[in-house]
Amino acid sequence: MSLTTITALSPLDGRYAAKLAPLRPIMSEHGYMHRRVQVEIAWFIALSDAGFAEFKPLSTGARAYLLGLVKNFSESDSAAIKDIEKTTNHDVKAVEYWIKSKFEARPELEKSAEFVHFACTSEDINNTSHALQLRAGRDQVLLPALERIVQRLREMAHQYADVPMLSRTHGQTASPTTVGKELANVVMRLHAACAAIAEVKILGKMNGAVGNYNAHLSAWPDFDWEAFSRKVVETPEPLGLGLTFQPYSIQIEPHDYMAQLFDATARANTILVDLSRDIWGYVSLGYFKQKLKAGEIGSSTMPHKVNPIDFENAEGNLGLANALLRHLSEKLPISRWQRDLTDSTVLRNIGVAMGYSVLAYSSLMTGLNKLELNEEALAADLDAAWEVLAEPIQTVMRRYGVPGAYEKLKEVTRGKSVTAQALHGLIQGLDIPQADKDRLLAMTPASYVGKAAELARRV
Repeated sequence: MSLTTITALSPLDGRYAAKLAPLRPIMSEHGYMHRRVQVEIAWFIALSDAGFAEFKPLSTGARAYLLGLVKNFSESDSAAIKDIEKTTNHDVKAVEYWIKSKFEARPELEKSAEFVHFACTSEDINNTSHALQLRAGRDQVLLPALERIVQRLREMAHQYADVPMLSRTHGQTASPTTVGKELANVVMRLHAACAAIAEVKILGKMNGAVGNYNAHLSAWPDFDWEAFSRKVVETPEPLGLGLTFQPYSIQIEPHDYMAQLFDATARANTILVDLSRDIWGYVSLGYFKQKLKAGEIGSSTMPHKVNPIDFENAEGNLGLANALLRHLSEKLPISRWQRDLTDSTVLRNIGVAMGYSVLAYSSLMTGLNKLELNEEALAADLDAAWEVLAEPIQTVMRRYGVPGAYEKLKEVTRGKSVTAQALHGLIQGLDIPQADKDRLLAMTPASYVGKAAELARRV
């Protein structure tokens, strides 16, 4: 059976392949190979500039050629490396041999071929390659997708800033808010979550088999290999990697920054699970309608249904993403002694975790763009919930020292169907200034929203 979007084992490469096209060149095995080539070339060029008599600085033409191997790296190049790996049974060695094969008929490069992968352990190449993948995936795909959601929610918060809505604490009617304010709450939470994701420093180490520069110093004992390694890791692309230098490690970079990044992403995803469930509930209450699309079917047997499937899909995929993200953050920082291989196969799934996140963001964005506010339903719910005004009435009573204010309102409202007339009768009988009576008498559930509109517009 040939591999197509229909036969793919993972729905990320099957049913949802088109939605994840921007992530695939970065987080796929092809993307991983591309970054390995980038790291090897950056290290090789840097070695030529280190001042060693045995490896003179490369010519301008040779540098341009090498950087071109990175810039123009293609799927056919990945396939060629995979063919070499069939013999080596070692993926990093296959990359080294592929690069050396590109030196053929180029005497300047051929004579320096043994400086490819010089003094490196495979993990020097792999950890920096994963770091480059993660940085690109985060900055080019994941964060922009999250920020589009934040921007859409901000627009909706402003648009619906003044639209009153009945709150439900513990599922029961409670002090009113506005639709915009409830969306503004999510905007602020996501803003902080995105900042936490963006602020994670992406680390890389290039310090040899157990992190001590053993092999490096065996060749040039008096050379400052740590400073050299730092320079390669921190120099901006294309001549360096543009990462943050990790000075202490075993054979592998400790992966603590990865755990921090995955935990921060899971935190953002959890906020979006909360949002997806709330909007699902508001659709169920009729607060939101969903725009219809010609030809779409909500149920195979119930023609009237327009299901909130985008929010359901988002919630489901956010759950899958977080399950993977949490496993990654718990497993990756653990390695037996100076190195075991359990992280290697797990790391190959970072694109899967990111993919389910990005897929969920796509579904959520689609759902948000389908929503239409049903102000009539919101107004009807508020008009049937006059009991929520028990709070302001008893609060004003407390201001003027009316004894047993809370208890009196509890007796009148708890578990009862409360009418405007009943509340107005109570207000008229209060021993409080007439101006405050008039203010309470003019209040309705729809007007009792505090600073909600101001807070929503301010977000």
